[in-house]
This record gives sequence, C-alpha cells and structure tokens, in this order.
Amino acid sequence: MAKILVTGGAGFIGSHTCVELLGHGHDVVILDHLGNSSRVVLDRISEIAGKKPDFVLGDVRDRDLVRDTLAAGIDAVIHFAGWKAVGESVEQPLRYYTNNLDSTLVLCGEMERAGIRRLVFSSSATVYRSPAEVPVGEGAPLWCDSPYGWTKFMNERILSDLAVSEPSWSILLLRYFNPVGAHPSGRIGEDPAGIPNNLVPYITQVAVGRREFLTVNGNDYPTPDGTCIRDYIHVQDLASGHVAAIDYCLKHQGVETVNLGTGTGSSVMEMIQAFEQVNGIRIPFRIGPRRPGDAPMSFADPSRAAAVLGWRARYGIRDMLRDAWHWQQANPTGYQQPDIDRVPSAD
Repeated sequence: MAKILVTGGAGFIGSHTCVELLGHGHDVVILDHLGNSSRVVLDRISEIAGKKPDFVLGDVRDRDLVRDTLAAGIDAVIHFAGWKAVGESVEQPLRYYTNNLDSTLVLCGEMERAGIRRLVFSSSATVYRSPAEVPVGEGAPLWCDSPYGWTKFMNERILSDLAVSEPSWSILLLRYFNPVGAHPSGRIGEDPAGIPNNLVPYITQVAVGRREFLTVNGNDYPTPDGTCIRDYIHVQDLASGHVAAIDYCLKHQGVETVNLGTGTGSSVMEMIQAFEQVNGIRIPFRIGPRRPGDAPMSFADPSRAAAVLGWRARYGIRDMLRDAWHWQQANPTGYQQPDIDRVPSAD
C-alpha cells in the first residue's frame, strides 16, 4: 500500500476518490484550500472510510507548503486541484491560466526535487475537438472551446513532455466525461457554489425546491429528441478509476492517456425522464436557447481503460440519479456550513 497526496481532495470527485483509496488500504494526505469545498467533507470521508486522511490547508501554488507536504513520505500524487467552470474561464482567462498551470508546474517541480515521479492527472473530455465522431477514442482530434479546456490541454502537454525528458516518471492522464451521482451513503456528493453549471445537480436542486425549474439549453440538435447527448459516469466509478490508475502508476513507467466513461450516451430529456421515473418526482423544465460550444453528441470509447487499467464502469443511469437524489434529500442546501468553512483562495 502507498501514501497518496490528493490535491483538491475535498472536492466532489476528490472526496469520493479519497474514500476509495482509504478503502483499498492506502494512506491519504489531502491538500486543499477549501475555496470550493467544506471542512465537513473531511469528517464525512473519515466516517465512510473508517479511517481519517491527513489534511493540509493551503494552495498547491505555495511552493514551500508543497515541498513540506511531499517530504512526509508521499509515494504518488493525484492532482485534482484547479478551477473548472467553463463560462467563468471565458470571462476570467488570466485567472484560469495562472491558477491551473502554475499549480501543476509548482507541484511537478517539487515532485521532481523530492524524487517522487508517480502522478495521476485529472484531465477532461473537453480537450476533444467538437463535434467529434462518437464514440470518442483517445486518438480523436484535440481542440478546446474555452480557457478551462485549454488549461487541461496545456497541462497534458507539460506532463507528456516531462515523461519524455525523464523516463522514470509514471503519469496517467485521465480524460473523463460527465461525472454525476454521489456516494450511496448520501454523506458526500456534489455541492456546487451558486447556480449549477451541470445538468444533474440542477435537476436535484429543482427537485428539492431550491430552483423553480430547469432550463434545457436547446432542443433542436440533430439527436433523436433534439437535446444534447452526453456520457454520464457515476462518481463512484470515477473514484475506482483513479485507484486503478494509482495501482498502474506504482508498477509502470511512462505516460498513458485514458478515457474514463461508460461508452453510452444519454440525452438531456432522457436524464430528466429517468430521474422522474427512478425517484417519483416531476421536474418542471423550459426550453432555452443553445449554449455556445455545446456539441450535439459526445460519449467515450472506454476500451483503453479496460486494456490498460483493467477498469470498467459498473453503474448505470438509474444508480447515478438515485444516489444524486439521495444526497440532495439528505443535504438540501449542500454541506450546510457557515461561510467560515469556505475559505476564499488567493488568485
């Protein structure tokens, strides 16, 4: 078993991954500034896993802090930390480029100094050119429609060049599609600040009464029901994918790029209807205009994940929507903590 540093480990995907790592016997150190998460997450990770992760409060761009954290016997790193709102990145590109690139550069520089060369990077399907032929394989053409996407693209380039320059590095670039759901316990889940950017948390907030209705962004796409089709993947499957990636990193060298997705697409209308059927709740919605840059259809070819990592998604849409609603019912306003538990980060 290994000691894993998880940057951004108190976030949505990070927290579920920490639970999985602890359940597989790894020791976990979380480095997070809590700008988009809550201290309560740390206690709930411990509650679910029966084991407490170590926690370091701070920014991954703080070189001295990262150096000290890596000195605590770290074997490998999972790098989640970074800003992730597409629309916000268009409005504030310099903030996104500074934060998302500097954090990786500082982290890798200090890993190199410490002789730690095993890294799993949280990338995204946003690096694929839109529209792309489906299913989307790792060899599909790359192009980004937002500064957020370009930060993922550039980070992948940085890490690939690093692996070429020093063959002892082991780096996994995980491109995942649309994470949804929550831990089946209902204790940890997705708690977006402000108006949700993604479909499922918007649906659950409508269901719980926090939003009046859902806006469907366009119903005139060339798809069977006119709404966009996406590859929704349960966050539990994503978490197990990161554990598989760490296990691979500990045994191999070089750089690998792997999609994490189900290989199946579901439309916006199918997701609304499935939520209503699974949970017995009507979701009022209105049709709005298309969002710029939205592709009609995108879902993964996950075969490489099976071949390289021995990983396959296990959960279906009904599981995702049941668990997402369980989380929202149990936590109608998210983690329900005072503002002191959301620490603003330095830009």
